[in-house]
Amino acid sequence: MIVSTLCYLEKDGQYLMLLRNKKKNDVNEGKWIAPGGKAEPGESPEECVLREVCEETGLTVGRLNIRGILTFSSEGWEDEYIFVFTATEFSGEIIECNEGELKWIDKKDILSLNLWEGDRIFLKMLIEDAPFFSLKLSYKGDELIEKKLSTYSLTL
Repeated sequence: MIVSTLCYLEKDGQYLMLLRNKKKNDVNEGKWIAPGGKAEPGESPEECVLREVCEETGLTVGRLNIRGILTFSSEGWEDEYIFVFTATEFSGEIIECNEGELKWIDKKDILSLNLWEGDRIFLKMLIEDAPFFSLKLSYKGDELIEKKLSTYSLTL
């Protein structure tokens, strides 16, 4: 099982999105996703997302908000747990990303982008500030064949 992360950086009603169009054999090729990536051995999801956001965008995140967990499975790919974060506090200058093109997109326009079908489900939840979620997404190729959503109230 792979552990990975996504972080939707937000400012002025926009999310920083990444059009994946520069890597070969990229399962996300041609899709818009958030910055993020796979955890390295011994790395927590929080450490992973901070490192990945910095590597892909040049930005340093000041405060993370955990919003949900995805269980992603697709024929021909290893299953993956994806920790979904948002952040409104970050600093630095955006750099050129070697995985694709970074662009600030108005939240109202996000769902019109070329997205994974399952991403539309949780992005709508993020935009509407829904509670913490767990979302299982199963794909066959680009087709979403199963989805199971649960929401939770977090207490520590």
